[in-house]
Amino acid sequence: MPVPPPALRRAWSRVASVFSHSRLSSFEKCPKQFHFRYVQRLPPESESVEAFLGKRVHEVLEKLYLVVAEGRVPSLDQVVRRFQANWDEAYDAERIRIVRNELDSSFYREIGVRSLRNFYRRYYPFDGEETLGIEERVTFALDAAGSYRMQGVIDRLVRTRDGTIEIHDYKTGQRVPPQRALDADRQLGLYQLGLAARLEGAPEVRLVWHYLAVDQLRVSRRSAQQLEALREHTIGLIDSIQGEQRFEPRPGPLCSWCEYRERCPAFAAEAPADPLAGHTPVGAPTGLSPAALPTAVPPAQLSLFGP
Repeated sequence: MPVPPPALRRAWSRVASVFSHSRLSSFEKCPKQFHFRYVQRLPPESESVEAFLGKRVHEVLEKLYLVVAEGRVPSLDQVVRRFQANWDEAYDAERIRIVRNELDSSFYREIGVRSLRNFYRRYYPFDGEETLGIEERVTFALDAAGSYRMQGVIDRLVRTRDGTIEIHDYKTGQRVPPQRALDADRQLGLYQLGLAARLEGAPEVRLVWHYLAVDQLRVSRRSAQQLEALREHTIGLIDSIQGEQRFEPRPGPLCSWCEYRERCPAFAAEAPADPLAGHTPVGAPTGLSPAALPTAVPPAQLSLFGP
């Protein structure tokens, strides 16, 4: 493996001690983005509206299950109002980047509302399984020597009534990948590897994706052979990243979402770089069917969701 120059070695000493799925994905999509974000540690000046939407939905679902764990179930109206309040409080039009300029923030806000309504109506009263962890952090090594360390955060860790462990992941995008893509998904497979030492009795594990905006659920499983192949492939990818010296940009359709586009040498000829160049929309909101759900709750249930 080539030996990086001293300046790069010093930079690596700050970032290479632990990896995550998002770091690996950043390098695969564009080595230059990875370099800006994790080696140079340049603070982003903006955030995509899709990322902002995902954060707001995740934080409300996290609070929902915290309340449920206390034996209380907030109404759907409370859940939606909490999301809307969080959105309004955090939204900064100068900082949030909307790539398709014929859409505005209300389009994405409605996707968030629809996502939460879909989830609530599907799982109310949220007593179908045991929640073992919410935003559960996992840290683990891919090798016995501990040289290849990983970390991640599981949206929700669950034990079902038949003893199966489920790793749940929330998605706010409109597109549902084909099953073959989910069966090869790295992120939740890595989480399963990370949980292996913590799971007694080698229970069955299912990987579960909630495509909230379109109310779709997808499930996958991993064999021992698939997990071992994932471990070996990830170690190889980390070796490639740590041996990289050039970090060349890789222009493509996703560049419109990149927070470093204006710094990128691939777009140096743009004056100025236009981060609002078109992209495929997330998708138009669909109709919501009514459901028989609670609309009022006792005042004691308002602790995390407000009046």
